[in-house]
Amino acid sequence: MSKKVKYYYDTESLAYRKIKPKKGRNLGYTVLFLFSSLLFGFLCFVALLNTPYFETPKDRLQAREIENFKIRYSILNKKMDQLDEVLFSLEERDNNLYRIYFNSSPIPTEQRKAGFGGVNRYKELEGFNNSEMVVNTSKRIDMISKQLAIQSKSLDEILRLAKDKEKLLAAIPAIQPVKNEDLKRVASGFGYRSDPFTKSKKFHYGMDFTAKTGALVFATGDGVVERADNKMSGYGNIIIINHGFGYKTYYAHLSKFKARIGQRVKRGDVIGYVGSTGRSEAPHLHYEVHKGKSAINPLNFYYGSISAEEYLVISKIANQENQSLD
Repeated sequence: MSKKVKYYYDTESLAYRKIKPKKGRNLGYTVLFLFSSLLFGFLCFVALLNTPYFETPKDRLQAREIENFKIRYSILNKKMDQLDEVLFSLEERDNNLYRIYFNSSPIPTEQRKAGFGGVNRYKELEGFNNSEMVVNTSKRIDMISKQLAIQSKSLDEILRLAKDKEKLLAAIPAIQPVKNEDLKRVASGFGYRSDPFTKSKKFHYGMDFTAKTGALVFATGDGVVERADNKMSGYGNIIIINHGFGYKTYYAHLSKFKARIGQRVKRGDVIGYVGSTGRSEAPHLHYEVHKGKSAINPLNFYYGSISAEEYLVISKIANQENQSLD
């Protein structure tokens, strides 16, 4: 096929003449065509790079790793949801059960849920494709870690309070100092009674348990023997046990001692024997309970060794305004 020839009309010669193409223009057209082709090819290449149809093995590996990380973060967040539920339940029991039982103030929710003030702790995690997911997960981990630290400290405090409570329960005088089978009777109780020597009324600061000389006398609570001598006027041979928590018990008119000063005793240990030493009219144990600087009615502390029926009998006898034995 022959190349198409173009003509133009020459007004001077009044004739058609052939148009001769310029060599430079042809070259420009050629360069422009090549540049356009290259640009189109580059744009197509870039488009292909951003489609799944043109992935290198490295790209596919990275994509799988990213998807794997997303799945792991999702699983981690589900586990943290479960941990949140368990932690919430533990905090509820801590505030509404343990701390109430041990008379301790609950930990405020604001303190348990308080965030982290100051600088941005997660700045280095920002600016990536999945930064929001990573930052939120990191925040949850930090918050749960803080709540666990607060709860752990609280449980340590509860454990200490429980130990103190256990010591208190062991220390409080809770049994009779003389067994029922050794008792002849409860001669006199706490309150105003007739003095056996002067016959006038005076305040009786304890309870008198009549028993034969040599009957066993028991410590009514855990404690340390603070005194074991006969130097208190009128009490004869006396043992005083310091139970801690402000409690002390007195065991007077003993025939002899079984415990010594400084000895640590447990509830139910034998510390002495019934007698009639000091200002006493007959063999008996004079027993007192002190809280702080005041003597209190021992009748309120026998819940650990007698039944309800026995308590009513002793209470009736102890409250009679009879004559004491010391």
